[in-house]
Amino acid sequence: MIIEKDKAVSLDYTLTNSEGEILDSTQQQTPLVYLHGAGNILPRLEEALEGKKIKSRIKKTLVPEDGYGDYNPQLAQSYPLSKFPNADKLKVGTQFQVDTSGGPVLATITKIENEELTVDMNHPLAGQTLHFDIEVVDIREATEEELKHGHIHSGECGCSHE
Repeated sequence: MIIEKDKAVSLDYTLTNSEGEILDSTQQQTPLVYLHGAGNILPRLEEALEGKKIKSRIKKTLVPEDGYGDYNPQLAQSYPLSKFPNADKLKVGTQFQVDTSGGPVLATITKIENEELTVDMNHPLAGQTLHFDIEVVDIREATEEELKHGHIHSGECGCSHE
């Protein structure tokens, strides 16, 4: 079987930055499982995996515009601490979801000082060149439910569908 649209694909991978620092990895974890062709992973990775077989290994480097985009300083803004409930419990590194006109965005608190906090709504990997080392560990037919919902259902997906 090969990787093509509507296949459930399991990957082991290590993601590093240009300095060789490991940013994410499935080592010591279960493989990442995604629905190919459903936009569940970065488009350039999907392209690189298209047509691969089980045990295929690829190394793929993505520049920022092919990954999570360039870092946009306008997406990091300061706000008075008084605008946040439970401000005394907030700390640098805290992440939360913000609803925007473009949909939900993950925001990270990057600085707290002088009764203000800075919230950064850039993706944590924005502006970075990403180096993927990937091995295909399994390919299977997606279930009807997975195809209907556009993502893999394994164990407890934590998703809610009507």
